[in-house]
Amino acid sequence: MTAIGWIVGLLILFTIITISKTAKIVPQKTAFIVERLGKYKATLEPGFHILIPWFDKVAYKHTLKEQAVDVPPQVCITRDNISVEVDGILYMQVMDPVKASYGINDYRFASTQLAQTTMRSIIGKMDLDKTFEERETINATIVQAVDKASDPWGVKVTRYEVKNITPPQSIKDAMEKQMRAEREKRATIAESEGDRQAKINRAEGEKQSMIAQSEGEKQKRINEAEGRAAEIEKVAMATAKGIREIGKSIEMPGGENAVNLRIAEQYLQEFGKLAQTNNSLIIPSNLSDIAGIIKSANAVLKEIETEKKPQ
Repeated sequence: MTAIGWIVGLLILFTIITISKTAKIVPQKTAFIVERLGKYKATLEPGFHILIPWFDKVAYKHTLKEQAVDVPPQVCITRDNISVEVDGILYMQVMDPVKASYGINDYRFASTQLAQTTMRSIIGKMDLDKTFEERETINATIVQAVDKASDPWGVKVTRYEVKNITPPQSIKDAMEKQMRAEREKRATIAESEGDRQAKINRAEGEKQSMIAQSEGEKQKRINEAEGRAAEIEKVAMATAKGIREIGKSIEMPGGENAVNLRIAEQYLQEFGKLAQTNNSLIIPSNLSDIAGIIKSANAVLKEIETEKKPQ
């Protein structure tokens, strides 16, 4: 290749390099920091930009999107002297690209280290049981501390999340035993409460049953008493009515003879019944004198009628 060819090739290469250093395209949600002769010149926003070749250069490139930074696991000692391993995730966003470029060498590393030291400080003030319960408090405290420290760096810490809190295996075993005992205790209490409630329910049921039974017995006796009273009343009324009818019949023509005949029949009938039983009998001397017995009965009836008549 001739000298002219070498020169042309160098010119083409120089032109390509110059163009590459002159034209810059900045993507969306990204900021470029431009330095001119080693000094800050401008912050390039998203779009197309022209730089002065060999004088201007892009010194830093920052994403303006929210970033998730993994915080490595670390060993922390609780207030009750238990070693636990804790890790988390830190969410941050670059708000000022200039401060992020010149305020600190590596804001991601610095924020991670600050989150770890703050975590150790918080865990050291808590008992082991509280570390599992107070995650929200831990997260809020770390966000507040890191955000305050990162303000000169142009970085905004949005939130922090604790991923895992891992105690030693011996502590895990002890916690498992404690939880098992607590579950068994709750089960025993629940069983006893259920048995107690069942006994109360059975007693209440028996009480209600006895009350209902006594009420039923009471009502039964009332009904039976009312029935007997009604029966006695009906019998008395029927008897009185029969007596009245007998009296009316006696006053009618031939009534006295009918009464005599009825008395004789009942006398013979009742005496015959007595003869059928194994009883000792006192037989009247005038047993064959039925007419005399009837006459005596009539005399009694007439005497009763005489007493009933008004004086």
